[in-house]
Amino acid sequence: MGDVLRHGYGFLITTVELAGAVIIFVGAVWAAARFVVEGLRHRTAKVCTPIRLALGRALTLGLEFLLAADILRTAASPTFTQIGQLAAIAAIRTALNYFLGREIREEQRQVQGRDEA
Repeated sequence: MGDVLRHGYGFLITTVELAGAVIIFVGAVWAAARFVVEGLRHRTAKVCTPIRLALGRALTLGLEFLLAADILRTAASPTFTQIGQLAAIAAIRTALNYFLGREIREEQRQVQGRDEA
């Protein structure tokens, strides 16, 4: 019974980790494709802002999934080493999410300011 739970738990962790990686990959591919199409068509900096916002959202969401997988992994068999590693990973990913979120909000304010002008 313990092996079944351990394997099931490992499957859940892998699934959440894979979801985070797929979200980041799809967001990056979508942003790159959109940049190529829109950048060649318009060749202005104004075109890049919505693309950067979408990529930032994908990165933020993907990082949240990866952090969730790390939390699940540590909850399965916590050792002091794993807890320390989780704390470091959580701090780094939280800082990345904070700065990405701040940049997204700033870009949105700039886009809204341009639309109103």
